[in-house]
Amino acid sequence: MLKLYTYFRSSAAYRVRIALNLKGLSFEAIPVHLLRNGGEQHSPAYEEINAARLVPALQDGALKLTQSLAIVEYLEETHPEPALLPQTPEARAQVRALALSIACDIHPLNNLRVLRHLETSLKIDEQVRTGWSRHWIDVGFGAIERMLAEARTTGTCCYGNAPTMADCCLIPQVFNALRLKCPLDRFPTIMRLYEHCMQLEPFQRAAPGAQIDAE
Repeated sequence: MLKLYTYFRSSAAYRVRIALNLKGLSFEAIPVHLLRNGGEQHSPAYEEINAARLVPALQDGALKLTQSLAIVEYLEETHPEPALLPQTPEARAQVRALALSIACDIHPLNNLRVLRHLETSLKIDEQVRTGWSRHWIDVGFGAIERMLAEARTTGTCCYGNAPTMADCCLIPQVFNALRLKCPLDRFPTIMRLYEHCMQLEPFQRAAPGAQIDAE
């Protein structure tokens, strides 16, 4: 069975949980608590799984994979149905652009280790750190909202009416935005897609509150 090293509130791990559920793949969830005892991801045992000391990591037999989108691409290639990428090169590029706008432009600036550096090294207080996170989500969502609103291919999901890799990224980022109480009124397309996807069972089972390590 596939083994997913995960943390319930990690948006990167959340992406992979959605993809696994959409593919109908069984997996063993192995929690890695990112805060307890200084962070279990820093243990020597976990460093053997992921040298970067981040979640998620996916173990498939002897194969160990890291980076959420690399894992999703691996699942797409090894279990192609149902597809998380559309058929044509143009459409695939469009979906990947949406996914990467979240995974590369928004998420790294709000990652736990970045926020900890702001706190411990730069002595920035919690209110300012929260404002930092909200700012970069707002900037990123502004671009994504326009991309989705202007694309004729946007349906009930980011591309058409079936979830893709882009939805695997968007829904966890909206969850984080809601957790941080970001104003989201100016992103109606994003919120429409979020509300639709959260009615689907694979997304519900992947949600942070449904995980075995949820707090």
